[in-house]
Amino acid sequence: MNILIADALSDGWQDALTGDGIQVNANPGLSSDELLSVIGKYDGLIVRSATQVTRDLISAGTSLRAIGRAGAGVDNIDIDAATERGIVVLNAPGGNTISTAEHTVAMMLALSRNIPQATASIRSGKWDRRSYTGVELEGKVLGIIGVGRVGLQVAHRARAFGMRVIAFDPVFSSEMAEQNQIQLASNDEIFAASDYITLHAPLIKETRHVIDDDAIARCKDGVRILNCARGGLVEDAALLRGIESGKVAGAALDVFEVEPPPPDYPLAMREEVICTPHLGASTHEAQEKVARQIAVSVLDALKGNPVQGAINLPAVDPEMFDAIQPYMVLGDRVGALIAQLSDGSLKKMTIDYQGEILEHATSPMTAAVLKGAVSGLSNEPVTYVNAPIFARKRGVQIEERRSTNQPDYVNLITVQAETSTETTTVTATVFGKRDPRLIRIDAYEVKAKLEGHLLICCNKDEPGVVGWMGTLLAKQNINIADMALGRESRGGDAIMVFNIDEPVTSEVLEKIESDPLVLWAKQVEL
Repeated sequence: MNILIADALSDGWQDALTGDGIQVNANPGLSSDELLSVIGKYDGLIVRSATQVTRDLISAGTSLRAIGRAGAGVDNIDIDAATERGIVVLNAPGGNTISTAEHTVAMMLALSRNIPQATASIRSGKWDRRSYTGVELEGKVLGIIGVGRVGLQVAHRARAFGMRVIAFDPVFSSEMAEQNQIQLASNDEIFAASDYITLHAPLIKETRHVIDDDAIARCKDGVRILNCARGGLVEDAALLRGIESGKVAGAALDVFEVEPPPPDYPLAMREEVICTPHLGASTHEAQEKVARQIAVSVLDALKGNPVQGAINLPAVDPEMFDAIQPYMVLGDRVGALIAQLSDGSLKKMTIDYQGEILEHATSPMTAAVLKGAVSGLSNEPVTYVNAPIFARKRGVQIEERRSTNQPDYVNLITVQAETSTETTTVTATVFGKRDPRLIRIDAYEVKAKLEGHLLICCNKDEPGVVGWMGTLLAKQNINIADMALGRESRGGDAIMVFNIDEPVTSEVLEKIESDPLVLWAKQVEL
């Protein structure tokens, strides 16, 4: 696995990107042309904000399977082009949460007490206390637009100062708001009631220039505005007009519509404005967390493991990732198992989820099932990213069903594959925390490990069949690591699942299938 780090990263990634077969080239500062000329030999690419990952670059990256952004924003990556190619795009949004929240609060305090202006005054030889009289945070209303990770941490810290917090976020539930002592409000209500407004929303069509002339006109007189999220959330020209008119008492900006702003940028020249050069994530701790997090995620993606922080995959809350990750692994293996057991062309897949796993999003698990099922259908790379697209383009119908009623197991995933010739059903679960297990194949209950090389035989339930199989494998010097048996009824049909150390040859498989007591035999690689 060859990985290119195209922008400067803090220490933290080195320990993550180690191991046999991993080659890392940290080469920041490559020009666009240089990057185009070398990207074809890399499986993974890690960038920050400086490198533009365009459609042309992605097309030239014929081996690329993962692109990682060491930070939250992915504005510099063509996500559509990556998705079409099955390349997972990853970011590291959690590593700088505390850093950005603390920077926002620091900016709010500095803005309230005129700390930068007073510092500049003393450095110029003055002792002017009257001009820099400030205001207290106690009892003030803080309006937050965007209550994601950073916005929520800002809210926690603001309450410690005795502020009342109101917020708008389209996906922040009333239950979460009550739990965190936040009052949900519309943007209009935030503008009308807030003494301070801080922005922590993504920059999308709906949020661009959320602070403009109209918004400022609806604000309280003397409002103070902070933006440590994305340039473009605030219309800089409108903010300048608000400050000049006295409607806005002050602003604290860590981001701008154009970065870096020109030397004579009017907003930066105003005494009422304090600025920092996009420092929200700029702490040693945050940079090391982000560097390590994105390195781990890119490596997981290249190994084919479920990943955290994937932009073009179904979303998984980082706090829930540990709970759902074993079921993504399970889904991948069940999909691969059922594809190798089934004959004919795949027409439809029905995926049933039962139990406590329904507390989490099931779409990542469905993507994992489809990845396992369709990976062997094409020479094209199939990943968690493009597996659903790949399946639908080939006419495979996909249906999800859910049920909380499952008395025997805490969680179950059942996958039914309908092909042009037959229907096969597999049920599986996770034992303990990370032990994927087969529970049932069609009508046969059989508890087997879902890993490595499997030899699966359906046979008549008669004495001696298991011994005959063991002897046959022993003669081929093939060791049985584990085995599981199941049957419909005594003396009826039965099934055997062998976990073996290495696959059997086609000749051995044919010999097994030719025995009159064997109905069918399949070899599966997981």
